[in-house]
Amino acid sequence: MTLTGPIMIEFKHVFKSYGRSPNILVDLNFRIDAGEFIFISGPSGAGKSTLLRLIGGLEAPSRGAVLVQGNRVDQLPARGLPYLRRSIGLILQDIHLLNDRSALHNVMLPLEVLGIAPMTANKRARAALEKVGLGDKCDHYPVELSGGEQQRLAIARAIVNRPAVVIADEPTANLDDETAQKIMDVFLDFNQVGVTTLIASHDQRLMKEYARRTFTLDAGRFTDQPGVPS
Repeated sequence: MTLTGPIMIEFKHVFKSYGRSPNILVDLNFRIDAGEFIFISGPSGAGKSTLLRLIGGLEAPSRGAVLVQGNRVDQLPARGLPYLRRSIGLILQDIHLLNDRSALHNVMLPLEVLGIAPMTANKRARAALEKVGLGDKCDHYPVELSGGEQQRLAIARAIVNRPAVVIADEPTANLDDETAQKIMDVFLDFNQVGVTTLIASHDQRLMKEYARRTFTLDAGRFTDQPGVPS
């Protein structure tokens, strides 16, 4: 099975709630075209993380439709989800690095799951680590890395599959300015070669500096209407 359709993300009247709790996301409608660089802004609890998890197929909407590359995420059969996730690089706040594996083997893991030959997986993982500036840390374990290095390791793992879309949830939170700059430069490099990039952040300085299209959430609703790109 392969995913078909344009490389884009689209929400159509999307609501999300848990049980009887109020809606976390309320009637969201937007489209992101291939190759865009998008910031999703808003205070803590606005719904940014939930929105990203819906795109990644980690959760399903309560109502409405979420489409990635023209395919409804919530209607993909179980066998289709790995293909979706293969096309999306996810960097969540809880990065779930495996402390009993080296940096290299953490990055190789997604390729191993897909059955990529070990030699090829090793080569691609090393290239991904070089890309994020960790080429000299292949044999280090996550506990031996700084917070910024762990974040870059998570990015390497997310991009090793060469995804069409990269999604990052507060990737520069609690990092010093220099490390945050390095991480943003990695995202910009990928965007410049056509990778659609979404970054959730409440850092207004960061968004102003990088001056990209921004969707602003507050209490699950957009305070502006992003619509479609011009």
